[in-house]
Amino acid sequence: MSKTLAYSQVIEKIKSKVRIFRGDFAFLANYSYTLGADQLTDFGKQELVNSGRAFFSRYEDLARTSVPFVRASGQRRVIDSAHEFNKGFHRAKTASKGTKDEEYPYKVTVISEAAGSNNTLEHGLCTAFEASKIGPTAQRTYASVFTPPITARLNANLPNANLTLTDTIFIMDLCPFETVASSSSIPSPFCALFTQAEWKQYDYYQTLGKYYGYGPGNPLGPTQGVGFVNELVARLIGKAVVDHTSVNRTLDANPNTFPLGRNLYADFGHDNDMTAVFAALGLYTSTIPLSMTDMMTVEEMHGYSAAWTVPFAARAYFEKLQCEGEEEEMARVLVNGRVLPLESCGGDAFGRCMLGRLVESLGFAQGGGHWNQCFEGSGETGNGEVE
Repeated sequence: MSKTLAYSQVIEKIKSKVRIFRGDFAFLANYSYTLGADQLTDFGKQELVNSGRAFFSRYEDLARTSVPFVRASGQRRVIDSAHEFNKGFHRAKTASKGTKDEEYPYKVTVISEAAGSNNTLEHGLCTAFEASKIGPTAQRTYASVFTPPITARLNANLPNANLTLTDTIFIMDLCPFETVASSSSIPSPFCALFTQAEWKQYDYYQTLGKYYGYGPGNPLGPTQGVGFVNELVARLIGKAVVDHTSVNRTLDANPNTFPLGRNLYADFGHDNDMTAVFAALGLYTSTIPLSMTDMMTVEEMHGYSAAWTVPFAARAYFEKLQCEGEEEEMARVLVNGRVLPLESCGGDAFGRCMLGRLVESLGFAQGGGHWNQCFEGSGETGNGEVE
C-alpha cells in the first residue's frame, strides 16, 4: 500500500468514527486529506532554488565562468528538483556583477529508473538488498516502545477511533508533509498534537529506518552507494569510472553524459540513496550500532541523525581543493553545511584529507562492496544478464 493511500485511510477512519473534535484536534472536523504522491511542492521548489543560489555563492569564483554538469534520477520530482536548482543557480549568477549566462537553461542528464536499469542515483538492482526487511524491523521494534503512550492519548482525544501504533506514526508523518505542501509553509496543525520529546523520538524512529535500511546497519546498505562513490573517484582524479555494480556504463563511457574535468557537478537523487553513499564513503565511522529499544541522542550517534543527514532538500558537497604551500590536492565533505571529520583518511581539524589518502580509503567501494552477495543463488549478475 502506498503511503498516501495509508494516510488517506487513517483520516477516513478518524472522520467516520469520531463525532466530536475538541482542543488541538478541532481542526480535524473540517480537514480533508488532499496530499498527492511523489510531487515537488511549491515549498520544495523554493528550497531547490535556494540551494542553487547557495551553491553559486559558495563556489562563486568557479561559478562565474562555469555551470554545473547536472544529472538526475528519472523520477519526475527529482528531475523537477534539478531544474529548480538550475533556476536558482542561474538567477544568482546573472545577479553577480553583471555576469552573463548564455548556457541557461542547463541540460539535465536523466538516468532511467525503469526496472533493471543501472542507476547510481537510485537503488533497485541488488536482489538480496531489495528483499531486506532489516530497516522496517528496526522501526517496528522501536515504535512498539515509544508509540503506545502517544496512541493512548490520541485515542483518548479521539473516542472510537481505535488508532493503532502504525496509525500514530502516519499521523506524525502528516506534520512535515502537510507543512511543506501548504502555500504558507506554516506548521501544520498536526504538529501541535505531539510534544517536543515525542518529536525527538520520531526523529530517532526515522533515523533507525535510514541506518538499518540503507546505512551501516544493513549488511548490503553501503553496497548500494558503491557505484556513485566510484563515479566520485573518477571525477576527483580525472580518470574513467571503474565499477561493476550499479554504474550505467553506456552513460559513463560517453563524455557527453559523464564528462571529466569539469569544475562543478550537481547530481539529484533520493534520500535513501544518499544514506547508502555516505555509508559507502565511510562517513560517520564513530557511530556505534544504534539501539532499537532505547533512543540515542545526536551526540551519542556522533551526528548521525536522519534530521541532520537527509532532511528535505538534503545536500552533500564533495570538494577538491589545493591550499597555498601544499603540493597535493585535498578533499573534504560537507553534509547539509556541516564539515565531516573524514576519520577514515586522517582528516585534519578542517575536515580535509589529502586526495590520495581519501581515494586509498575507499577500497570498499573500489572493490565493489558486497555486490557479489546481491545475486547469490539467483543466477543474476546485476548487469541485466543471466548466467
